[in-house]
Amino acid sequence: MIDAVATDSSSTPSNEKPRRVRRTRMTGAERRQQLLEIGRTLFAAKGFEGTSVEEIAAKAGVSKPVVYEHFGGKEGLYAVVVDREMRRLLDMVTSSLTAGHPRELLEQAAFALLDYIEEYTDGFRILVRDSPIPQSTGSFASLISDIATQVEDILGREFKSRGFDPKLAPLYAQALVGMVALTGQWWLDVRRPKKAEVAAHLVNLSWHGLDGLEQKPRLIGHRKS
Repeated sequence: MIDAVATDSSSTPSNEKPRRVRRTRMTGAERRQQLLEIGRTLFAAKGFEGTSVEEIAAKAGVSKPVVYEHFGGKEGLYAVVVDREMRRLLDMVTSSLTAGHPRELLEQAAFALLDYIEEYTDGFRILVRDSPIPQSTGSFASLISDIATQVEDILGREFKSRGFDPKLAPLYAQALVGMVALTGQWWLDVRRPKKAEVAAHLVNLSWHGLDGLEQKPRLIGHRKS
């Protein structure tokens, strides 16, 4: 398909016709991918409200109607960007859980989240913002809940084998995954210590905390309810 036909007369003798230069235009799929990448970068840097359709179109070198044609507007583009990032993070975490030993599984989960933050920083910045529009896959909180479900099965088996109530596994899974996610948000900006050291400290707190669990936790303060 042809986007435009341009002429090049810089090396053409005056008695000859200018040479025609043909430029291939993007396919629909290529244009859509380009708009997604541009939108992802702008949403990460400026947020949803700070990004305009005009700016997205200008960065892509197209008119505003092209953005509307592909996504129906800024909201549609944002929804697709968020959906892709949530799926990417969930896939990275779930596919990382391959070890047999529970402690190594905790390491793998921590590394998966930190890997995502390091490799897809723009995506993580978008995810941790409060979304202004409903998403097909929910919010970042619901994504964390999905990841916790993977951990919940592991904890449930461990709790049962050690005489703890396996029905409490969801609570501990949410606590562990939430801790890693919030630490990841902090590490996103400071980037120290190094990733492996962050993962080691997260697992240290998680593993030794679980290792010292009381079967019937008790409160030591005055408040009991």
